[in-house]
Amino acid sequence: MTRSEFNQFCASLSATTNVIQWGNASVWKVGGKIFAICSAWGDDIEDKVAFKCSGLSYSLLSDQEGFRPAPYLARAKWIQVTKPEALTDDELRDYISAAHKIISAKLTRKQRADLGLIV
Repeated sequence: MTRSEFNQFCASLSATTNVIQWGNASVWKVGGKIFAICSAWGDDIEDKVAFKCSGLSYSLLSDQEGFRPAPYLARAKWIQVTKPEALTDDELRDYISAAHKIISAKLTRKQRADLGLIV
């Protein structure tokens, strides 16, 4: 998934905002809280995607080749995809959607209602 495709998908999720920060990182938020990032981390030249995940997904992915705990965010159960071929684009979209749901669920009921995340 290219950065452009990443941005396009994240923009399709409900109530999201995008900021470019930390140099040139594409940071996606819902309710002001980050759920996914695409950036060339550290000395890397190629963009890598990182996302918030469930405890189970974090445990499973952090031990597999092509993934690592995300720099600076690992304690909050974030995973960084280090090899693009580790996930298909559909699988990556599923993880990003799950990250969006996890972060959305942490918002207050009022915030979710204001953002149209509660029916």
